[in-house]
Amino acid sequence: MELSKFVKQRRTGAKLTQPELAEKAGVGLRFLRELEQGKESLRLDKVNQVLKLFGYTVGAVQLIVEEDEKG
Repeated sequence: MELSKFVKQRRTGAKLTQPELAEKAGVGLRFLRELEQGKESLRLDKVNQVLKLFGYTVGAVQLIVEEDEKG
């Protein structure tokens, strides 16, 4: 699942508005909106501030490369 969809799903599941989640996480509303819109370049420390409220953190995930992509 994409990070943007994950955060939005968790936020709506917790019945929080964007301004409420931004305040609770200690990030700006603009940052949260950009996160939920899937902006590609975001500060990981701030992403982790948001994810921490839901018991998650950003981490390294091994990519699975298809055989035909290996060249």
